[in-house]
Amino acid sequence: MKCLLAAINAKYIHSNLGVYSLKAYAEKHLGQDVEIEIGEYTINHSQEAILADLYRRKPDVAAFSCYIWNIDYVKQLIADLPKVLPGTRIWLGGPEVSYNGAGLLSRFPQVSLVMKGEGEETFSRLLSCFRSLGKEERGTAAKTEGQTGLTQLDEEGWDQALEHIPGIVYRRRDSRIQDTKTAPLMDLNDLPFPYQNMEGMEHRIIYYESSRGCPFSCSYCLSSLDKTVRFRRMDLVKKELAFFLERRVPQVKFVDRTFNCKKSHAMEIWRYLAEHDNGVTNFHFEISADLLDEEELSLFRKMRPGLIQLETGVQTANPRTLQEIRRKTDLNRIREMTLRIHRFQNIHQHLDLIAGLPWEDKESFLNSFDQVYAMRPDQLQLGFLKVLKGSFMEEQKEAYGLTFTERPPFEVLSTRWLSYADVLELKRIEEMVEVYYNSGQFSNTIKQMEGFFPRPARMFQELGEWHEQMGLRDMGHSRLARYENLFRFLAERFPDEGDLFRDALTVDYCLRENAGTRPSFARDQKEYREGIRSFYQEEGKARRYLNCGYEGFDSRQMAKMTHLEVLGDGRVLLFDYRNRDALTKNAAVWEVVFPEESSCAGG
Repeated sequence: MKCLLAAINAKYIHSNLGVYSLKAYAEKHLGQDVEIEIGEYTINHSQEAILADLYRRKPDVAAFSCYIWNIDYVKQLIADLPKVLPGTRIWLGGPEVSYNGAGLLSRFPQVSLVMKGEGEETFSRLLSCFRSLGKEERGTAAKTEGQTGLTQLDEEGWDQALEHIPGIVYRRRDSRIQDTKTAPLMDLNDLPFPYQNMEGMEHRIIYYESSRGCPFSCSYCLSSLDKTVRFRRMDLVKKELAFFLERRVPQVKFVDRTFNCKKSHAMEIWRYLAEHDNGVTNFHFEISADLLDEEELSLFRKMRPGLIQLETGVQTANPRTLQEIRRKTDLNRIREMTLRIHRFQNIHQHLDLIAGLPWEDKESFLNSFDQVYAMRPDQLQLGFLKVLKGSFMEEQKEAYGLTFTERPPFEVLSTRWLSYADVLELKRIEEMVEVYYNSGQFSNTIKQMEGFFPRPARMFQELGEWHEQMGLRDMGHSRLARYENLFRFLAERFPDEGDLFRDALTVDYCLRENAGTRPSFARDQKEYREGIRSFYQEEGKARRYLNCGYEGFDSRQMAKMTHLEVLGDGRVLLFDYRNRDALTKNAAVWEVVFPEESSCAGG
């Protein structure tokens, strides 16, 4: 028999750990008795392309991994799949179908069963029963138009077998829907390593787990339903991390819900990564920053810039909201830890906020925004509440006056405290934060802007309002256009500060790349041509700045590979694109002087 595990990811760079784990576990227990393939697609693929690929593979079972970002897509596929592959059974699994399998089977007669909760053991048992109860045609000749390799299944035996497999909801021969008991939680040490090789994964994010479950009970999160945290044995974890390090994987994201909830576990992994750093691989962790202590900070301080990055879900600074959503957070401790890590200048920090939580109106949220902004994260994600089916938040929707979209991602539209107009305003702020803050492309300009606004939130509010007035929202803009748009806003808002912002934006623009096209606001450099020429001639004779990475290059070549910019205040900056900051990717920059005998004017 042949089973296809289908994963429809949000982006090409993502991978689906779930289907790789299901495949590895089933193959460990069933050997070569079943053929298991993985089909990874994205929501940007056309329905027709995915359907055609499924048809060409002709699986006996097509099992779809269902998440909030792809469930609508999956529903459309399963409506059409039986039309071209009538003999293929459709199974579903994943967080978006685990909460109400019976309701889903009632609405979609094409689906045979739903796996709920952890799937590795359940999937393996299902395949074992399916293989033993089915009669299979051998050879490719058996797979004619719209047919798979399985010609007959003992349906009565199948119904009886499913009764004894926990963790599923299935449709019986008589069309009745039956829900078996919840499957017991698995021992993570029984799971085989899901990645056998990295072929085809060279440019994708790799997901990995060293624990399952979460000790917290946040009302908006489905992880709160499993409060038992289980850890993978450390010798296995180290062996698997070595696999990634040896292959110089670009990024590994730990999916552990609160990675540092057990300090000894987190510290042993962080020490191992620091001791075996390959100089390339980056590891991402979701943590609770308020649980960090001096020992962990001491280790962080010594790490290679870019070895790890940390994500902390602050969500809100409103004490009443934190209490209502059952989230235990020491905001002062988070502030202290993130600011101290920020000063190390070697770890990318990502802080999250959620708009639409109970007891938080617009002003409260903007206050939360200002407090988190003051922690100086490298990225500040302004997210909007997703009312997940099966969560405690969904149970309280009437009490909170929660309205949200009917279709995934079930995003908040309004609450008792937040109107739809407020949500739209916060959406504008989110867009501006994403473009002008999180991109990291305007860091010098943003720092200058902060001194001209009463609060950070107001700065992004005004910027969003201006984009709306100019008709610039919901449009694709080139990198150059974004710089010029920001200069237009600042020139209109602060007409007396044009020179200040002109220089700041020029520096930001030059930090990223040696672009041939200059922004319209950039100062004309023609009068400095002689000084620039003399500088590179001298640099070619005696390397004062360009020592690393420019060996063997003459002055003309160095002039093409770097950039000199003279600012309005007289400073001369040299941008070195061969040497970049490991975190920001900005060019190294030097303040230099022209040779004394050269003239900075004319030429």
